Amino acid sequence: MFDTVLVANRGEIALRVIRTLRRLGVRSVAVFSDADADAPHVREADVAVRLGPADRSDSSAAETYLRTDQILAAARRTGAQAVHPGYGFLAENPGFARACADAGLVFIGPPPGAVELMGDKINAKEAVRTAGVPVVPGSQATAPTDEDLVAAADEIGYPVLLKPSAGGGGKGMRLVRDPAELPTEIAAARRVARTAFGDDTLLLERWVDRPRHIEVQVLADAHGTTVHLGERECSLQRRHQKLIEEAPSVLLNAETRAAMGAAAVRAAESCGYTGAGTVEFIVPGIDPDAPASAAEGVRDFFFMEMNTRLQVEHPVTELAVAVGPESARLDLVEWQLRVASGEPLSFGQSDVSFLGHAIEARICAEDPERDFLPTGGRILTLDEPQGEGIRVDSGVAPGTVVTSAYDPMLAKVIAYGPDRPTALRRLRAALADTRILGVTTNTGFLRRLLAHPDVVAGRLDTGLVERTAQQQPALLVAPHSPSNAAAPTEATPNAAAPNATDPADAPASEPPSPAHLLYYAAALARHLDLTPAADPGGWTDPFSLPSGWRLGGTPAWTTHRLRTPGQDPVSVCIRSITAGNVTDATDNAPGAAREVELQLDAGPVHRARATLAAERLYLTVDGLQTAFALATDATPGLPAGPVTWLGVEGDAWPMHAYDPVVESAGGSSAHHGALTAPMPGTVTVVKTAAGETVRKGQPLLVLEAMKMEHVIAAPHDGVVAELRATAGATVAMEDLLVVVTPAESAAEPAEVRS
Repeated sequence: MFDTVLVANRGEIALRVIRTLRRLGVRSVAVFSDADADAPHVREADVAVRLGPADRSDSSAAETYLRTDQILAAARRTGAQAVHPGYGFLAENPGFARACADAGLVFIGPPPGAVELMGDKINAKEAVRTAGVPVVPGSQATAPTDEDLVAAADEIGYPVLLKPSAGGGGKGMRLVRDPAELPTEIAAARRVARTAFGDDTLLLERWVDRPRHIEVQVLADAHGTTVHLGERECSLQRRHQKLIEEAPSVLLNAETRAAMGAAAVRAAESCGYTGAGTVEFIVPGIDPDAPASAAEGVRDFFFMEMNTRLQVEHPVTELAVAVGPESARLDLVEWQLRVASGEPLSFGQSDVSFLGHAIEARICAEDPERDFLPTGGRILTLDEPQGEGIRVDSGVAPGTVVTSAYDPMLAKVIAYGPDRPTALRRLRAALADTRILGVTTNTGFLRRLLAHPDVVAGRLDTGLVERTAQQQPALLVAPHSPSNAAAPTEATPNAAAPNATDPADAPASEPPSPAHLLYYAAALARHLDLTPAADPGGWTDPFSLPSGWRLGGTPAWTTHRLRTPGQDPVSVCIRSITAGNVTDATDNAPGAAREVELQLDAGPVHRARATLAAERLYLTVDGLQTAFALATDATPGLPAGPVTWLGVEGDAWPMHAYDPVVESAGGSSAHHGALTAPMPGTVTVVKTAAGETVRKGQPLLVLEAMKMEHVIAAPHDGVVAELRATAGATVAMEDLLVVVTPAESAAEPAEVRS
């Protein structure tokens, strides 16, 4: 076994590897960019080395985690004997593997030749075809031209899937159903492949409708033994990015499981593989109208690709697979280290079996309510779930700043149970207990996805998520989302509204919606924050309290105007009903419950009770208590002042103060047709110029962040009046990029003054 290992990665996978190294008594070396200087993986390692230019700060992957020379220098400096690449970055770069060998370092992964062969999807398909592994029909040229790809599509028939030959992780893949769109999609796929992988070679495959993505984990030593560790189902995806993975697959019968496992072993042996790797297959889904006999026997399956590294979803295999008579669980990182140090596998294929069920959910910095665009920010609160059968692999901590420079995945939550229903329940509960405030994530969305009837029943395919988002969006929308906050019903004339003269309490006819509760909680959090701290003697100036107390009358209403991104501003009025006089007002101890009346816009008045305790706001309205996680972003310089973050059941939203006067003044200079950045990222392509006449829908520029490319298009016919974006520029969310003056405005004659 090695004495010192350098981990050439960041985030949760670096932490995952470092913890196994520590358990084995191996000294760990981390590397970091300036942006990651205080990251958890840096703090966890025994030694850490900075990456990046010596004369300036540049945390881009190209100048840090992709710099082979700097990583090898860090290994020499710290006395490392081996390098673990994690996944992503240089993990599947044969040049890096060779550079490690040339430097006298052990690359903890397969031989460079295997990485190179399987990294070229075209040659990989031919290699496994020769080994007797079924492959998807498609293009067969080594470096097909655009014309070759079009001809292959015409031969195998539409729909077809374009894939970068050198790529992975779904980046650059394009599904094409219309032959007329193929040339445009080829150009786009080549551009992404060239930028991401430095190689714009594409291949084309027949698209299998309603396919299931099932992969097989393999493990091979250098002594001639290769085994498979069963399959993982990865069919729940969006934009070809995996969201949920589980083991075993509910689709496979014993015959198909054995056949796929044997095919995966043949694929690994065809390239002289050693270490841990994954062979991915596409499996046609079962037609729900087919007879039961259709599920019998060996099902069709086709090789897609082999990932020559550890997979993100490897924890489900570690939890669900048992080895030997003692039903021991495997640590795949440990076996990567043992194989790389020359040890043989201590078990054979007959020792491997499934025991129970495991499911993993990937938590990413993205906004489901904004078409899953990448997000960012500083994590204010992080509460990770615990409990029986729950595992969390995380790469962040409170205070971590999430940028667009790296992958959006923040953590993985994995649940294990004796059966699939138990694992599903545990994972849903764990996601509800996951609280991340300060950065918008997909946590709540994943929880709702796991409750989808087809997911519960195991009726999965790679298009289920996007199909549901289009056809049944209500199944995936958060109940507390501000987008659900329809205008409240008008208050009755005798209700105790802010402008009513009758002070009698008139109960609301209906309970408030969950979305209205979110606004109530935000307003109450801001309201309670107005209460000054008591002096050392416990006395509080009654006239500094937000009690609304006034002489000879009912307490006054306090109005809080709020806005959440993408939604219209609202007003929440609050009136105390516990402070009937000065004595009552001053006797409210810190943390005590406050009895108030609430009204959202012109809606009905509700009586509520609010308590603050341990970064939680407990709000009771009409007898129903809801607990919200609470945090405040008080970073200096925020345009609207401190931002209140509220979280519930895995979801979280920022609430901004809204000042109509300031907004009106700022909006007076805004121009109809102003296009802002929908996500933080980098402008990669600018396709227009100031003064150019454009048509509605015409692409103007391309914005890239966190493995996602987003096209900014003209909202209407018109003229580009202002262009602020330049290729290569980094932009923040809602930065102004371009202004397109509507055609009718641009055509209006100038006003003639007499």
